[in-house]
Amino acid sequence: MSSTGLLDEIVLPAEQALPETGEKKIILLKPRGFCAGVVRAIDVVKIALELYGAPIYVRKEIVHNRHVVDELRQAGAIFVEELSEVPVGARVIFSAHGVSPAVRAEAKERSLQVIDATCPLVTKVHIEAVNFAKKGYTIVLIGHRDHDEVTGTLGEAPRSSVLVSDVEDVNRLEIKDPEHIAYLTQTTLSLDETKEIVTRLMERFPKIVGPKSQDICYATENRQLAVKAVAPLCQALLVVGSQYSSNSRRLVEVCAKEGVPAYLLDDCGEVRAEMLENVNTVAVTAGASAPEHLVQELIDHLRTKGYTDLEEAEIKEEDVRFTLPSDLESFTPRLHTVRH
Repeated sequence: MSSTGLLDEIVLPAEQALPETGEKKIILLKPRGFCAGVVRAIDVVKIALELYGAPIYVRKEIVHNRHVVDELRQAGAIFVEELSEVPVGARVIFSAHGVSPAVRAEAKERSLQVIDATCPLVTKVHIEAVNFAKKGYTIVLIGHRDHDEVTGTLGEAPRSSVLVSDVEDVNRLEIKDPEHIAYLTQTTLSLDETKEIVTRLMERFPKIVGPKSQDICYATENRQLAVKAVAPLCQALLVVGSQYSSNSRRLVEVCAKEGVPAYLLDDCGEVRAEMLENVNTVAVTAGASAPEHLVQELIDHLRTKGYTDLEEAEIKEEDVRFTLPSDLESFTPRLHTVRH
């Protein structure tokens, strides 16, 4: 999805002005919170539990949010780090971040009944990696080392792939065949930082090619653009999301680069007095794996601190849905749609 023109669509509070001293305002960003891939992944676990009963095993956190994981654990999901922890022949769900072919092969060897909750946008990157590798390209994957999504993507073509996380990594790259080089990206990166890395790659390797459409997902892009737009209107940004959530951490970084303090909160219990010191207008958003009820609890908490004026800043309406895995879709007539 291109960002061209999106900033022009943003509907901001009237007059785009900060409140007078003494008035306290919340600007609530929209869209925020769950993306279609997260909704799909959570639904996969819930529907599997309804259909097959507990226990259902889930490899890694289904999404990076402890509140979501705790809720599903209470419903009967058992979260494991590795497939070796899953009994032979049991049913297991792969998380939204995707897995490598080696993990799939291990599941087959252990006769596990696999339900794949990988986000379709992550699957897109996996397919691109396989296709580039078949054509003899060296694949430069832009992403964060040890992130679950990156581990899975690298596993699609391990002998053809190298990982870079910043411009300095690009400067150190040594490619045997600069005529055949391609790049892909993790889906939850900073738009600006990724652009810098891609620009440097093109400077060093003029023949480099990329994906037909950008790999950074629509939800990551929309939430970052909203943060950039609202930064001039507030003195602080609170982001609801996990420290382990890449897209949530990027929202904090994007705001900080605009010169506005930003804080990542697991929930309202992590708000500290110094975060709101001399702050008349505070902006609030949420990462793509953060439940909306945590946002509303944060709003309620801020109201007790005197932030009684609430306005929304809307970048664009999201109306995206992903179908369920085929082995679950036939069991339910529900359509899974994200609308914010």
